Amino acid sequence: MNIRKGIVEDMSAVLDLIKELAAFEKEPNAVLVTVSDLERDGFGERPLFHTFIAELNNEIVGMALYYYRYSTWKGRTIHLEDLIVKEKMRGTGLGFELYSAVIAQGKCDSVRRIEWNILDWNTPAIEFYEKSGARVLKDWLVVQMDENGMAIFMEKNKK
Repeated sequence: MNIRKGIVEDMSAVLDLIKELAAFEKEPNAVLVTVSDLERDGFGERPLFHTFIAELNNEIVGMALYYYRYSTWKGRTIHLEDLIVKEKMRGTGLGFELYSAVIAQGKCDSVRRIEWNILDWNTPAIEFYEKSGARVLKDWLVVQMDENGMAIFMEKNKK
């Protein structure tokens, strides 16, 4: 098993992993991002995200996608958007290795916090993260506004 930084040529396999996660999270048709989006947004002069790739026998079997944020309380932080391991590889320690790589990156970059979201029904993941020393905040809710919501808001609040 090899954990390494992602490169532009990995993005097709990364998209396949993203789609596998979407199916696991019961949202198989929710993925709108394309390989071109990932290539454009993750590479170049100002990348919007970074990845760690897990390979086994030259096959990409997992990835962690993260980006930097800024907290008004903490300063620079990392947001772990997704940590995905192919179903056939779950339980092999591969997820732990990807998770460790992100935490090591945070330590190297001197961030003050690493954060991520998790579905409340994903008990094995919640237990894994709590066992690792992470705190699962049960009193915070995730708030999102999609493209339709933004359009409605803008229409209602024209000036």
